[in-house]
Amino acid sequence: MLNKIKQLFSALNDTQSSITEHDLKTAVAALLIEVMRADNELQDDEQQTLNETLKKYFSLNEEEVQELVASASQSLDDAIDYFQFSKQINAQCSAEQRIDIIELLWRLAYADGNLDKHEEMVIRRVASLLYVTHEDFIAAKLAATKLS
Repeated sequence: MLNKIKQLFSALNDTQSSITEHDLKTAVAALLIEVMRADNELQDDEQQTLNETLKKYFSLNEEEVQELVASASQSLDDAIDYFQFSKQINAQCSAEQRIDIIELLWRLAYADGNLDKHEEMVIRRVASLLYVTHEDFIAAKLAATKLS
């Protein structure tokens, strides 16, 4: 009996690992999409940066990126706040990885050559939810501007 319960939990953990990985991808993609949507202007530069970021960060091909963007967009449309996304990221990422995610958000915000105040507000809110210090928030912004 005890072995059957162990097997059940083991199977659940294996299943949960694959689901969690997808959830992390969706969470990061959703936050990137939210920054892209913040200024109410969908720019080609931003869309291209989003696609390139997801390809590089998660080692995805073009088709997988399109599926992830569609899934993340739907999750974002259904969400009432950013907590469900930040919770996944906080549970699975180190402090350095969370700072890297903030830098990705900044890069996307600067992709069109113009930082909108609404984009900055979204990034500031997300940084707070990811427990990124103000110093690291600014360092990530500076690092993103140097690469832009």
